[in-house]
Amino acid sequence: MSNKVALVTGSNKGIGREIARGLGRLGMAVYASARDEERGRQTAEELRNEGIDVRFLQLDVTDEESIRRAADEIDRSFGRLDVLVNNAGITVDDERPTRTRPSNTIEATSATADHLRQVFEVNTFGTVAVTRAMLPLLRRSDGARVVNMSSPLGSLTLHSDLSHPVSQVGLLAYSSSKAALNMITIMYANALRDTGIKVNAANPGRVATALNDFSGERTPEQGAAIAIRLATLGDDGPTGGFFGDDGPVPW
Repeated sequence: MSNKVALVTGSNKGIGREIARGLGRLGMAVYASARDEERGRQTAEELRNEGIDVRFLQLDVTDEESIRRAADEIDRSFGRLDVLVNNAGITVDDERPTRTRPSNTIEATSATADHLRQVFEVNTFGTVAVTRAMLPLLRRSDGARVVNMSSPLGSLTLHSDLSHPVSQVGLLAYSSSKAALNMITIMYANALRDTGIKVNAANPGRVATALNDFSGERTPEQGAAIAIRLATLGDDGPTGGFFGDDGPVPW
């Protein structure tokens, strides 16, 4: 992995930070990107102090100009991209669970169209914008890997099973954005199947992050493990799948 180049979006904290750290420890040159320049530079410096080859990129996945600048920087420095991890994601405050307000008390019927627009802009449209901009660089790699950070909340199968805890979660904006992301994953994988580029969705589990007021039971490092595994798949690895630590997650 020492000759590989990776980009991780939304990597100034949480799962993204641990993905950047894990890929860097494998010897990759890692671009850790974030919207907030100060926090992003601080994260990159901290990881470099661990001996990891990390470079900061200011990247807002909702800003096409920002995405173009990021692609140009990677092109100038390396001329290719071997790993893209689309990790940047949000939920809206009205759907944000807390320790005293669990997700199963947030009604889907309370979500507005504006809530969905805000969340889709980052979680779904941002993934498409970044992936499309990076595709010329990914095509120059000898077998690139794309990992989209999803969630079991994007599973239609689990939401349809009333006996499953996922079906009790009412996060309409977040869940539907991840369901759309899963479809994007499949369609990209199919379109790129003959190129050697593998595209998969990752389920990190319920990780304690700012997204859920740090109420998850898993650590960011644990959540990052599946993304790192999918980012380093061999030539015989799967594409167009949805995976967690325990194997495939149902669509």
